[in-house]
Amino acid sequence: MDNGKSPFYPAMTIGTPIIHWTARIAFLLYAVALAAWLVRRPRVARLAWTCGLVLYLAHVAAAFHFRHHWSHDAAYEETARQTAELFGMRSGAGLYWNYAFTAVWACDAIWMWWNAETYRWRRRWIAMVIHSFMAFLFINATVVFVSGWVRWMGLAVAFVLGMLWWLTRRR
Repeated sequence: MDNGKSPFYPAMTIGTPIIHWTARIAFLLYAVALAAWLVRRPRVARLAWTCGLVLYLAHVAAAFHFRHHWSHDAAYEETARQTAELFGMRSGAGLYWNYAFTAVWACDAIWMWWNAETYRWRRRWIAMVIHSFMAFLFINATVVFVSGWVRWMGLAVAFVLGMLWWLTRRR
């Protein structure tokens, strides 16, 4: 399908809803995992964390397949375009932050399944760094770089998680 603009950005295809909904559901599963950890439900957290990662990887694969045609250069260019549109500075460096995000989430999930005991007793600062990094990128993905109901959903989830953290922080 060709919209006359670019071979990399066809008009609405089946890929567009797959790209969007895998990201949205992955975000919600990420939030469920965080909430489950906060209320001390580790099995629910681990399941949501892992399912969220799987859906996020499906999102990455769908974006590279349908939108960027497996081209790093096309993904970099689209990231630069979106950054310039929002901030007036053309940079595709955010793509590398997304690659890091993917690696961090995957390594964290692997660690969780491989050795749950060391994962559970890891130093608190390690978890804080991982979750701060991931939350920063999720906020960018669900609030900064989107609009409409998805932005409101991102803000609502962030608010609810913040309140839940505040209520459970002393434990």
